[in-house]
Amino acid sequence: MPKVSIIIATYNRARLLPRAVESARQAGSDVEIVVVDDASTDETPEVCRALSGVNYVRVERGQRLGGARNVGILASAGEFLAFLDDDDLRLPGSLDLQAEALAANPDAGLVYGQTVLGDQDCVPTGRVYPNPCPQGDIFWELLERNFIGCPSAMFRRSCLYRVGLPASDIPGIEDWDLWVRLAEMYPAVALERPVAIYRKATPGSGQFTSDAAAMVRRITAAHRERWMTLPRALAAPAARRRDVERRFSRNMATHLLWEAGRGVRHGNFRAARTSLLAALRLHPAALIHRATRPSNLLFILARARDLAAAR
Repeated sequence: MPKVSIIIATYNRARLLPRAVESARQAGSDVEIVVVDDASTDETPEVCRALSGVNYVRVERGQRLGGARNVGILASAGEFLAFLDDDDLRLPGSLDLQAEALAANPDAGLVYGQTVLGDQDCVPTGRVYPNPCPQGDIFWELLERNFIGCPSAMFRRSCLYRVGLPASDIPGIEDWDLWVRLAEMYPAVALERPVAIYRKATPGSGQFTSDAAAMVRRITAAHRERWMTLPRALAAPAARRRDVERRFSRNMATHLLWEAGRGVRHGNFRAARTSLLAALRLHPAALIHRATRPSNLLFILARARDLAAAR
């Protein structure tokens, strides 16, 4: 049995997929690569069949990302599991390093490293996150923000089966949801070194994560209806719950404000307006808090002036 199974779900990215597979191959010495073709309509099947040493699984009816990953999990055999999107890359030797870290920390359910942000060709931009890397009990920190890049994480199969398979009904935040559920029950180990490259979403990339307002709406609903209703969150003192909710809300409002600014800078005034309205509707108190800071107030006024001029 392989030590590590890495699941690569793919859909209509035949050009990018071989690069991701090769990076996974170079990332570990005892690695099973499982490629799940989520009903692609391009030449992906032909490309996959030509890849050697790959466990290729095709589904004929689209499962979306969470469902496709679950198909891969059930088709895999490794003690440790990792995900890699078809447009991201693993760094050489990174899977071996993380497998060693999990083996050396038998109580841990998850190990993650730093993620390098890449451009649309996955060329590193020089930006690395997180820094520093929280570890140990990271449950409450994950309720405030997601600092774990999906391609940087590895987790135990036994722990996954205890908390449940990845959700398939919350596209774009399946990873965050899984990290929260794992962290509720298990400590995490962090490697403060880059282990993967993430192809950053842009307004023109076609990635769902490029739609900031839609993402924040989905994240906010998951935070309220799923994560804050987990047993550990419900059992926490009211003050702890209020504090994490306030911090989460401020992070979401800040994200939407900066996305509005990015939209204006790129001339996408409609997206900028949508982000600002989403912040006002979903996190009004946090938006007001940010606006009371002089620098943020100037930022908001500038964005409002730009949006008014664009009408």
